[in-house]
Amino acid sequence: MTISNEIEAQILRYYHVEKWRVGTIARQLNIHHSVVRRVLSAAGIPKANFIKRESLITPFLSFITETLKTYPTLTASRLYDMVRQRGYAGGVDHFRHLIGLYRPRPPAEAYLRLRTLPGEQAQVDWGHFGYIEIGKAKRPLMAFVMVLSYSRKIFLRFYLNQQTANFLRGHEAAFTEWNGNPRVCLYDNLKAAVLERRGDAIRFNPVLLEFAAHYRYEPRPVAVARGNEKGRVERAIRYVRDNFFAARTFKNIDDLNYQAIEWCNGVSSERPCPEDKAISVQEAFLQEQSKLLKLPDNPYPTNEREEVAINKTPYARFDLNDYSVPHTHVRRIVTVCATLSTVSILDGVANLIAEHPRSFDKGKQIEDASHIADLVAHKREARQHRGQDRLQAAAPISQMLLIQAAERGYNIGSIVSQLLQFLDIYGASDLDTAIENALSKGVPHPNAVRISLEKQREDRNLPPPVSVILPDDKRVRELVIRPHQLESYDQLLTTDTENNHDN
Repeated sequence: MTISNEIEAQILRYYHVEKWRVGTIARQLNIHHSVVRRVLSAAGIPKANFIKRESLITPFLSFITETLKTYPTLTASRLYDMVRQRGYAGGVDHFRHLIGLYRPRPPAEAYLRLRTLPGEQAQVDWGHFGYIEIGKAKRPLMAFVMVLSYSRKIFLRFYLNQQTANFLRGHEAAFTEWNGNPRVCLYDNLKAAVLERRGDAIRFNPVLLEFAAHYRYEPRPVAVARGNEKGRVERAIRYVRDNFFAARTFKNIDDLNYQAIEWCNGVSSERPCPEDKAISVQEAFLQEQSKLLKLPDNPYPTNEREEVAINKTPYARFDLNDYSVPHTHVRRIVTVCATLSTVSILDGVANLIAEHPRSFDKGKQIEDASHIADLVAHKREARQHRGQDRLQAAAPISQMLLIQAAERGYNIGSIVSQLLQFLDIYGASDLDTAIENALSKGVPHPNAVRISLEKQREDRNLPPPVSVILPDDKRVRELVIRPHQLESYDQLLTTDTENNHDN
């Protein structure tokens, strides 16, 4: 750095007259301290000699190095306790920093670049992409990634967990998309692939072995601490994270998977193939596709199966939600067989007793109306509880009204009946608002709810609601009313006319 004569003069004046130190002069003149030292040295001022103090750790270095040579993974906190017992007086934080300098480092290892033949190998792994909220549930968003090692063709599919069923679904979807499968699939030590490993002894997940036998490929786990063996899929996940998922918006997981398919067949396939820069990944894949194994005629069943005990209420608990079953199956064991869209409940191997759309929410009751109707017909006393369940589903704030009404000693059954009538007449949205207004005024009673509903109707200039509400009594609802014959009224009219003529 070149400075002017004026700056040099200021440096010398500050040093000789003001007795400033080098650092102070550098800060005041906004220049580097080495420039100040250079000017002073040129003026014949010798460089100050600093006395270097011995570090507190110096007397213990031989003990530390010998200990780390014998126990290279010994933690710094444990080593700190050992040297403190031997007289070390320094602080633990500075000690940790020094141990990082003296800890022996393993020698760097070189790896060969691995090459594969077309159709020979694919690499598989999961990638975690945060969480997605579905109602009350917070589900992990997991990306199943499979990449062909030769062409680098990527298959990407998102699921809400990384359980074995979704692991197999990802394989099946990739094989179907490529119209074939490789001879070897390379895995990290995932629980869905490897249940236990001790050295070279490996215990595979038996479900994966059965799946691999069905598609006639070899499942092969990578060696421990050998990241280079599956570097293709790790780079693919990083590529997905940076090129596809970053700043992407989606409505739900189905929309995200649709966009993933478009990306895999578009942007991802148009990039240059790492094995041959002259062609694209898609062109390399077309060369590789003919080398893939032919798919079997029948797909492997990837449904989730789980044995579930039905308690005294007719619901099967599966994946955080309750699914209704016929009340005749309480206190029994049933089999839940689930896809990504449906939940089937079996009594035995193939006797289907219930089927529902699958929910990925939390704490939901998914019901078949016929199951509940049969139970209500079987147990008349269940009607009040069903009414409360219906109220809670339509207007959740009604539970607060019932709690406050019970505290005041009101008849809960009568209140539930009146609120259900309001629900049928005015709808869930208006009822919810009316109950909230009644509670805000401290009146947990149907009369206050009725007044609020009528006020809402009048504010909208709507006519009074007309409805026919029959008692919840089977005898009344099934009562047959025979209309009166109108000819008898004609006879009355004739009689009155004759009497008038007589008068």
